[in-house]
Amino acid sequence: MTGPSIFDRELLRWRQRRAGALGAESFLIDRVAADLGERIAVVLRRFERVVDLGTPTDAVRRVLAANDNVGTIIAATPHAAWLDDAFPRVAADEEALPFADGSLDLVVSALALQFVNDLPGTLIQIRRALKSDGLLLAAMIGGDSLSELREVFAAAESEIEGGISPRVAPFADAREMGALLQRAGFALPVVDSDRLVVRYDSAFALMRDLRRMGATNVMAERRRTPLKRGTLMRMAEIYAQRFADPDGRVRASFEIVWLSGWVPHESQQKPLRPGSAARRLADALGTKEHAAGDKAGPAD
Repeated sequence: MTGPSIFDRELLRWRQRRAGALGAESFLIDRVAADLGERIAVVLRRFERVVDLGTPTDAVRRVLAANDNVGTIIAATPHAAWLDDAFPRVAADEEALPFADGSLDLVVSALALQFVNDLPGTLIQIRRALKSDGLLLAAMIGGDSLSELREVFAAAESEIEGGISPRVAPFADAREMGALLQRAGFALPVVDSDRLVVRYDSAFALMRDLRRMGATNVMAERRRTPLKRGTLMRMAEIYAQRFADPDGRVRASFEIVWLSGWVPHESQQKPLRPGSAARRLADALGTKEHAAGDKAGPAD
């Protein structure tokens, strides 16, 4: 990796270990795991060797194990030494994969790749590790997540401290993911997003959940000084003013960005050659065709 470090990945690992010790809050990753299982179930082929890359719990592995078309499932994570589940595991950083080229049939990942500093590089490594016609299916936290928290922290810090510092990570923009998959060499890239609104008793309850998810601020450029109590209290007040429902509970938005891509193979669909269409678009639309530069007349 040669680019700048956006995330402090050592701190991320420490906070994920702490979340596990506190009793991890898993509702979000459990939902993603269930969705991932449904997406894999509609793919009518068998995946003999599967790697679950970086997913912080065994939720995805448990879902995949229930699919008859999935063979060996390997957990690949920096936390492999303290994973407590029944699946084979290997210590691996998402930014430096240890797998041989063309050795895997399927790579899945749930809520991990958004903390990778060099996402294009990681996608290239995944594509190399997959066999021809192998599949990547991953879910990431999207850029619209926690927009409410980002807004109220900025307002409170500006008011109390006269400036702002980065508090919520710059997560992935769904509009850019398709291009990244193509740059990494994947065919048939598909990107879509799912939005979830969760309601909490207060902003403090939301922050407790984030702590138990291991998802608090791990940005390399974060402010090192402790957050002032006055700023924190003002943040909660602004949150309640701007994002509370009539019953007093506050809203928090999460965006899940899904991306999938296949390693190129001769059996896959290919785009048609320009000019090879057997039927004119004008005929399909039931309209008249006009030469370039001609003005269309009144409708018949």
